[in-house]
Amino acid sequence: MNIETADRVHVEEINGVMVVTLDRQHARNAINRATSEAVAAAMEELDRRDDLSAGVITGAGPVFCAGMDLKAFLAGEDVSLPGRGFAGFVEQPPAKPLIAAVEGPALGGGFEIVLACDLVVASETARFGLPEVKRGLLAGAGGLMRLPRRVPYQLAMEMALTGEPVDAGTARAAGLINRLVPAGGARDAAVELASAIAANAPLAVRASKEIMTGSREWTSEEEFGKMRGIFLPVRSSDDAREGALAFKEKRRPRWTGN
Repeated sequence: MNIETADRVHVEEINGVMVVTLDRQHARNAINRATSEAVAAAMEELDRRDDLSAGVITGAGPVFCAGMDLKAFLAGEDVSLPGRGFAGFVEQPPAKPLIAAVEGPALGGGFEIVLACDLVVASETARFGLPEVKRGLLAGAGGLMRLPRRVPYQLAMEMALTGEPVDAGTARAAGLINRLVPAGGARDAAVELASAIAANAPLAVRASKEIMTGSREWTSEEEFGKMRGIFLPVRSSDDAREGALAFKEKRRPRWTGN
């Protein structure tokens, strides 16, 4: 699949990895309604297809994403989708792992896209911020909830209340970034990371994400019971047997997703 949509979102596949590229460079890759719809369609395709194991979302040019398209906002356009939210996925991220590949600024809704991803690969040019308070708005696409879970509370509070961005070095030191790479290298490094994920058993990868994301809301009394409900079907799967056989026979496993 190699798709270019009218709203300037490109979707391509690289060895079982879906790469979604925001390409509205004239608007600093800001999100309008059509962009949200295109990204939502890509996320649905990622989860639907058994031959895709992970995704990467990135921006074309020197800016990852400047957030909501303010011109669209002033024109009365709703850039969020019912049930899926801003950019077509921040309220309903894909079940499969999603990696943000960040070059340049990821601001406002652009940073909230990053925070809705599971992993972050960023170049030395990356900057992250929630400037909404400077414009009389709030970071309403999950940023105020997700940021304190991803970085120390004091840093999250400062970013939210001042609206000032942090550079890639600060974000890396705070634990937000998985891999920090030279300028221009974020996309390739993210695809490399996604490919390492895609080499693993798809049922196990998906279930691992489900447990790690869901367990934040489980009580201590229920967590092992809920975990077992996800874990046991994977343990009894064909892929679990194949993994053990491949290890025994000293060969690469042949996953079927069953």
